[in-house]
Amino acid sequence: MGDVAARLAEIVGDKNLLTGEAISEDYAHDEALTAEPQKPAYVAKPATAEEVAELLKAASEHNVPVTARGSGSGLSGAARPRADGLLISFERMNAVLEVDTGNHVAVVQPGVTLAELDAKTAEAGLSYTVYPGELSASVGGNVGTNAGGMRAVKYGVTRNNVLGLQAVLPTGEILRTGGKTSKISTGYDLTQLIIGSEGTLALATEITVKLHPRLTHGATVLAPFGNLAQVMAAVPAILSSGLAPHILEYIDNLTMAAIVYNEKLELGVPDKIRETSEAYLVVALENRDDARLHEDVETVGELLGELGATDVYVLEGPAARKLIEAREKAFWTAKAAGADDIIDVVVPRTAMPEFITKSRELAMAAGGGALGCGHAGDGNVHFGIFCKDADKRKQLLTDIFAYAMELGGAISGEHGLGRTKAKYHQELEDPAKIELMRRIKQSFDPAGILNPGVLFPEGTE
Repeated sequence: MGDVAARLAEIVGDKNLLTGEAISEDYAHDEALTAEPQKPAYVAKPATAEEVAELLKAASEHNVPVTARGSGSGLSGAARPRADGLLISFERMNAVLEVDTGNHVAVVQPGVTLAELDAKTAEAGLSYTVYPGELSASVGGNVGTNAGGMRAVKYGVTRNNVLGLQAVLPTGEILRTGGKTSKISTGYDLTQLIIGSEGTLALATEITVKLHPRLTHGATVLAPFGNLAQVMAAVPAILSSGLAPHILEYIDNLTMAAIVYNEKLELGVPDKIRETSEAYLVVALENRDDARLHEDVETVGELLGELGATDVYVLEGPAARKLIEAREKAFWTAKAAGADDIIDVVVPRTAMPEFITKSRELAMAAGGGALGCGHAGDGNVHFGIFCKDADKRKQLLTDIFAYAMELGGAISGEHGLGRTKAKYHQELEDPAKIELMRRIKQSFDPAGILNPGVLFPEGTE
């Protein structure tokens, strides 16, 4: 261990290598509810891609497992290190290197947070549109999990908004994939292969992201419905209308009650309507012109009324912002309520009513509950799972995931598999696909040092 520590300190400098008691608890975990914290043997804080390359070469030589960390806001345990491992923290690589207004791109280091990038792009009247619900999240972490968020219904997820990477292979090579071009058809798309690989193939050290014009006028429409089926039937009608909402969310009545209480929201919904509503639809619209925005708001309000909404509430300014912020904090609401796990299953959006109903039935049969909200526009369902018995909870999650896959969906829509969901993927996925993934992993990482236990359960890589 002394030899390894000396080598790592030689690369990043003594003050940028932590060992033993100098490693704080913050480095031991991300925000996954079921991954026990674990301090690593070493924490290194590189400042350049070249330092990352040297760290990875040293780790390969000494067979030290490596975990990358951005802000630690992930929900799947992918940033939880190994006890004998090296945690590479990108906290020093946190610069916005360029905002290119001609090509509508920004070039950033992986430790840049979404809040920092948003502030920088705002100066140019542009915006990076991936908002996974936590603005302290790092862009590099978003790349690792292919993060999504509420705006994915209009702008897509991370992989739709990253044009290129500088990445370091575990063997120490530094490569560039993609760039500032908006399209490419030249060989395998390595950019897209690395995005969503959760730190198991390569570590991104520079990221070129797509920017959009910042639309300054916005409004949020809140519509309570008597039943979930009506909410979900309204979704395709809204998307077919040409209104192009940038947020289209459903929130069940219990979750809405919890976030209203926790965030002290005043939404103007009478008690009688709250008591008779099973779920809510949240529709957020944006425009460069205030008059056009109000026309769109009127149109969506009329459409929601025709589709069975009990009433329609137009929220502007602070009320709208607070509701969206509260929805973004739904994970913390579920955590505070004592949820035993958080899942983010994705199904075809027309299958959402069927999936949600069945999942709730499965949870009740297990003596628990499944409550939450989701991205109605893209079929991504976020459940807080309440089931204290570990064995019953494991079977419940297996049944929920299996049903989602039967409907044409997947275990995770945006959080990733990490350590917490890898075993379910291994059990339920097509073995041929698992084997192909293993061969890809072996090609990138022959020594098997990058995030062992993530995507593939420990010992099965």
